[in-house]
Amino acid sequence: MNGYSKDLRVRVLGAVDQGTPRREAANLFGVSLSTLKRWLRRRRNGEDLAPRPSPGRTPRILATNEEKRDLWAQLEANDDVTLERHCELWEERRGVGVSVATMSRAVRKLGWTYKKSRWWPPSGTRTSERLGASA
Repeated sequence: MNGYSKDLRVRVLGAVDQGTPRREAANLFGVSLSTLKRWLRRRRNGEDLAPRPSPGRTPRILATNEEKRDLWAQLEANDDVTLERHCELWEERRGVGVSVATMSRAVRKLGWTYKKSRWWPPSGTRTSERLGASA
């Protein structure tokens, strides 16, 4: 879930500054009272009111559109190799080692499929031939 925008934070604090009771301002803007208190504390301490970046690791693969294009080109050029080999190729090309699980998630995220042939509905003549019917 993303944090509240800085604009909303400033408007809520502005309402409190104009004399609106804290609980009423929190209800009016749809934020919790503890969140409002946290914003007031941050402002009092001189901290920026902007939302902090979300925690978590930065992706090792597919962080940019360039990487997405590179992986797609690698998959097209080597469509018959294993995920382990794709990890090796990625490390040779980009200098970043990734695990098989990470490569698998990246390939799935791109929408790539390893399916060799497409399914086609059977034709009417083939069905009748298989059933032993004659023309």
